[in-house]
Amino acid sequence: MAREDETLRWPTNLDRAGIEKRLVEVREVARQHGLAEFVSLFDQLEKLSAAQLGANVVSALTWLQDKPEHRALTMQLEMVAMNLKNLNKGRKGN
Repeated sequence: MAREDETLRWPTNLDRAGIEKRLVEVREVARQHGLAEFVSLFDQLEKLSAAQLGANVVSALTWLQDKPEHRALTMQLEMVAMNLKNLNKGRKGN
């Protein structure tokens, strides 16, 4: 998850595989914190269409908006959100 020495320089060229990798990390941290509803947004990532995945990222960010105690999750999702335009890269058929 987010590290103290991490800068604002985020990758903006993540393909679908890179996005899914980040979301798996986010999902597992959320699971550790008992955020079952949040976790459900990112279950079975590989089966979600680009539109569904993007909508779930936005829903998660909205849910986290007033929860500063989960800032690390928010930062990771913000990074993913910056890459949503790339969702169709790296996976045929989406």
